[in-house]
Amino acid sequence: MRRYELMLVFRPDAPDERTQAVVERVTRMIVGDGGQIVKVQPWGRRRLAYPIDRHREGQYHIVVFEAPPTTIGEIERSLLITEEVLRHLVIRIERPVRSARKGETAEAGEGDQVVPPLVDEDEVEPDGERIDESESEAAPAAVD
Repeated sequence: MRRYELMLVFRPDAPDERTQAVVERVTRMIVGDGGQIVKVQPWGRRRLAYPIDRHREGQYHIVVFEAPPTTIGEIERSLLITEEVLRHLVIRIERPVRSARKGETAEAGEGDQVVPPLVDEDEVEPDGERIDESESEAAPAAVD
């Protein structure tokens, strides 16, 4: 199962009972499809970056859950027709790969994925030295 984060933005004039009912319905859908809820966190009322349906504020809720990918489409279809929801967004959260501790060797077992270290090829010169960007042409050093 994959881990997802769902952000819900409810209408500011929606009653708390209705917003809780929508959150409970979504969590029941996730659990019903074999997923599990990691965290449900209400963020409260916050100002929107731009007006949505003439509203300048919204009630935010975050739901972190693990579920099969087929559940996401069902959740989104349900939220699209819910009047109290102004916007919603589901994103997949990548879990970091644990590295071996110093002195231990990390061997890839069956089904494990070996991930190379993240190094930008543009930042490493052919002889292995890192480029100091503070003195490059793009960012010249400060002159007294």
